Amino acid sequence: MHVYIGSDHGGFQLKESLKEVMKSSGTAFTDLGCFSEESCDYPDIAREVCEKVSRDADSKGVLICGTGIGMSITANKYPGIRAAMCTSEYMAQMAREHNDAHIICMGGRITDNEMASKMLNVFLKTKFSGEERHKKRIEKMMK
Repeated sequence: MHVYIGSDHGGFQLKESLKEVMKSSGTAFTDLGCFSEESCDYPDIAREVCEKVSRDADSKGVLICGTGIGMSITANKYPGIRAAMCTSEYMAQMAREHNDAHIICMGGRITDNEMASKMLNVFLKTKFSGEERHKKRIEKMMK
């Protein structure tokens, strides 16, 4: 699995922290920006990550802005993408297990490094349950 990660200026520091977590665990990733705390527009970064994730079926994405809300709204506009705004390990687990989410969204101004690391690890390790009730709901969601 490959992870595409991106943030705006509000999520830059948290993104840098999560990159270190992925490096230490041997997770392959690509940083798609931003590359400083200079102001930038989160929709541009969300587009980059969504395009990569939608082309690579075995990949996952991480999007971080100040609250995670703008990134999640933007990402969910891309065809075939399911992005989940998460603030806990349980939300990260359910995003994968029940919703087969491709991208986890976090808030750099509301999530500390430790919680973000835990959420990322859960998100990347959790498999979609494949239960019929969840498949049916996802089909409805994606119409």
